[in-house]
Amino acid sequence: MTTNTSFGQFFLPGPTEVHPEVLEAMSRPMIAHRGKGMTDLLMGMDDGLRALFRTERTPIIGTCAATGFMEMAIRNGVKSRALSLVGGSFGKRFAAIGRACGREVITLDVQLGEAVEPDMLRDALKRSDVDAVTLVHSETSTGALAPLEQLAEVVREFDDVMLLVDAVTSMAGSPVETDKWELDFVLTGSQKALALPPGLALAGYSERMIERAKKIPERGAYLDFPAYVDAAKDHQPTNTPGISSYYGLDAQLKRIEAEGGIEARWDRHKAMRERVEEWILGKGGDLGLSYLPAEDRRSWTVSCLNVPDGKNGRDIQYALGDRGWTIASGYGDLKTSTIRLGHMGDHTVEELNSLLAVLEEVLS
Repeated sequence: MTTNTSFGQFFLPGPTEVHPEVLEAMSRPMIAHRGKGMTDLLMGMDDGLRALFRTERTPIIGTCAATGFMEMAIRNGVKSRALSLVGGSFGKRFAAIGRACGREVITLDVQLGEAVEPDMLRDALKRSDVDAVTLVHSETSTGALAPLEQLAEVVREFDDVMLLVDAVTSMAGSPVETDKWELDFVLTGSQKALALPPGLALAGYSERMIERAKKIPERGAYLDFPAYVDAAKDHQPTNTPGISSYYGLDAQLKRIEAEGGIEARWDRHKAMRERVEEWILGKGGDLGLSYLPAEDRRSWTVSCLNVPDGKNGRDIQYALGDRGWTIASGYGDLKTSTIRLGHMGDHTVEELNSLLAVLEEVLS
């Protein structure tokens, strides 16, 4: 158990700490989810959501975990066979969801901490008859950041292959260009760099994705993507929404605008990643920590660090918890050999510096 006493000590890579202003906004009374109040709420968020996803189309919102929209991507975007890029636990999850939805899935695997490179993807697509590619932009389990723009360019070289992207820990924390990079479906969850409580999934999409979905007869009911698109155009929810979570999203979009827009938020996250890199080159490295991913493949929102020989990532996590600070140990096969710092959401470099100072005490 942890005993956080103030905002700025919770650095889990999801769910992230929620700012008091957002929590206060979520305490507003209920409204009729088919009434004018809901229409006005969704209309008021439209510009902020488009700016978040960098798209001209109205993004869709669902009351579910991001995993729900991963399933939506498969059910609506894969006709029969997908190529899943796997470099960690969440790449594996996307592939597993594909198989659970009755699609054939083949994988292109890389070592933990690495990302699939464009030439690797091109070679795999030349050798594989697939109609979709699934990939994780920021792999939360390893802290590796895939070269999404370049991978998207490769996919566009192949006719009628859809690109389905998990941007759960990259959206709102590092550049994701839905329209410019021609991403067919790009999803995120509320509990990561958006710094909201868990419970909402959001996605941007292409016109190609809409047309693909309409040709797939068994899309399901709750995750019927064209129904979400039609509802979004009318500023309506598809099903009974988590109204309090929508209030929080509205408040956070306003906070992003007040910060200077999404690019300013990207810059703050980049500065936090660079601060960890600087620390690893100095005191952190002296204490035996090192990055798992290579320098040009590091997430802007979560740093996955190898712990020193003889140390256990879970012990470090617990020791920080005893001091009132929350981080994560490794995930899956990396549980004891790494720790993960979730420097995302509304955190600042100053708060991160305080965390690093406590981490130095623990390691010393």
